Amino acid sequence: MSLTLLVIIVVAGIAAVVIAVHLTGGSARAQLDGQEAARKRFAEDFPDLVPASVWLTKDRCAAILDLNGGRIGIVHALGGKFLTRLVTADDLVGTPRANDAIVRVRLRDFTWRGGVLAFDDVEDARAVEATFAALRKAALWEKS
Repeated sequence: MSLTLLVIIVVAGIAAVVIAVHLTGGSARAQLDGQEAARKRFAEDFPDLVPASVWLTKDRCAAILDLNGGRIGIVHALGGKFLTRLVTADDLVGTPRANDAIVRVRLRDFTWRGGVLAFDDVEDARAVEATFAALRKAALWEKS
């Protein structure tokens, strides 16, 4: 068998597997059905923490949870699964700012550096911005 033919067979096989996974739903991104779904998903990893407020992103692939204790919870889709994490002021790189209905979050965590979170309306984005700002402000008071 020639090398050219072998390369063609391997490339065609890989392409067929990728297409089959995509067509059977394997590449679909996980979505939250609502605030209660975000609360339940977060509670699976952190059962002792009860969020005071929950804000879902427009695409329903992420949620920000206000935990009222110097921490914020994040539920974020990674492929067909969800990651949950606790964020403290020390985890933030700067204070997230809202621009229209979009909030940009930057984290020091190497597993997820943050991202752009688009919300349904400006009020939700401003509420998330205020929650992150309160987290930073509380941390500054604790250090003083």
